[in-house]
Amino acid sequence: MNYLLIGGARSGKSSYAEELAKSIGGKVVFVATAEAGDEEMKTRILRHQQARPAEWGLIEASLQVGEKISAHGGSAGVVILDCITLLVNNIMCKYMLEHGDELTGEAADYLDAEVKKEINGIINAMKKTGASFIVVTNDVGAGLIPPNAMARIYRDLLGRANQMLGAYVEYVYLMVAGLPMQVKPLLR
Repeated sequence: MNYLLIGGARSGKSSYAEELAKSIGGKVVFVATAEAGDEEMKTRILRHQQARPAEWGLIEASLQVGEKISAHGGSAGVVILDCITLLVNNIMCKYMLEHGDELTGEAADYLDAEVKKEINGIINAMKKTGASFIVVTNDVGAGLIPPNAMARIYRDLLGRANQMLGAYVEYVYLMVAGLPMQVKPLLR
């Protein structure tokens, strides 16, 4: 079974992902997409690493996530991928470092194709490994329309990535105040 945990910042997504992984059982591999770009982020990453069980495997993958999971996560029973939000950010940052800050319609199309390629790679890894995947992501589209092109493109890219994953996985949970609300399959 594959799960998508979606919610706002500090909504309890990562904690619930870890609880869910423990309840599923088996060897757990944690896939971290964060890059330690500054001291605060380094401290945050270290705190998360220290809180996880020592026997869990770790794959650090800021890009080409699906390929790295397929190559190194084959023995896992459970894969926690935390998170799609930072993966999309990494794709945008790489583009802007290579091409500059100006994001045109052509840039948006290129970024959309890159995000789709990454998400399809993750879905292929889900199929290939046979592990249960728990994918963590943020919902950034529920607020105001962002005031600048970069933020609007980011919101759109993440929204489409979330839709692709939500369509593929068996279970989607919306996290609110640390509480999981089942979205898929719909409870009747």
